Amino acid sequence: MAVYKQSYRRYEGPLTPPWSRFLIIPRYAYQRVFDSRFLIFFFVTCFIGPAVCAVIIYLRHNSGALEMFNISLAKLLKVDGRFFFEFISAQGWMGFLLTAFVGPGLISRDLANNALPLYFCRPFSRAEYVIGKMSVLAILLSLITWIPGLLLFAFNASLEGTAWLWENLWLAGGLFLGSWIWIVTLSLLALALSAWVKWRLAAGALLFGVFFAAAGFGQAINEILDTKSGDLINLSKVIQTIWRGLFRQPLKDGVSPFSAWEVVITLSAVCLLLLAKKVRAYQVERS
Repeated sequence: MAVYKQSYRRYEGPLTPPWSRFLIIPRYAYQRVFDSRFLIFFFVTCFIGPAVCAVIIYLRHNSGALEMFNISLAKLLKVDGRFFFEFISAQGWMGFLLTAFVGPGLISRDLANNALPLYFCRPFSRAEYVIGKMSVLAILLSLITWIPGLLLFAFNASLEGTAWLWENLWLAGGLFLGSWIWIVTLSLLALALSAWVKWRLAAGALLFGVFFAAAGFGQAINEILDTKSGDLINLSKVIQTIWRGLFRQPLKDGVSPFSAWEVVITLSAVCLLLLAKKVRAYQVERS
């Protein structure tokens, strides 16, 4: 632009608050995610489980409906710790599959196209970038885990009464905390793999490998060494142990609650270190 024209004017419009700038990432990421009809269909199927649970809760408090469908009350699950443990287990695995489809491409595309300098040349920190990418998964997973879980809890409390609500308030805490442990662990793992494996399909396959191949390897360690220590690399058993503790379910042999928390915290810390090393405004390539 020629200086003499003096047509440049500084932007004087409203500025985005610094605390919410990371939300610009999920805003545009969801446009790409929901361009896929398959992902839309899968996301909708994730609500089948909560709908079934809502029907069970309704039937338990409607004798007329039970007589109409010839269902005995004993055949329905009691709404207690086991009920919500089964709920979060089912929704947790749906969340894992959703993460496997969405997560691997979140950072790999930016790295493959050298887009990180475009982010960081603006008032946008590395922490905001990672939080923004995590929020893409966190919002989606929240919609299928703790949010419907708390709605089911509130639905049952409205039918049972205030006494049940106060006696079982710990279930709501277990739903919220258990879901967020899974959400943070999955999100950090998916982002770390996406940052280090630029090929999206390979990153997705590696995410499955972390769960299923590691589980098989852990079982082999148990059989060969006659120990239960191999379960520490079986992330599904580790998470299940934490959930069982939160919902006061009987613990299985293999992983203690303290060891399970150690594994989750260590894995999250390692993923953060991997992200800190890879998410930079520039990279040094050595030939």
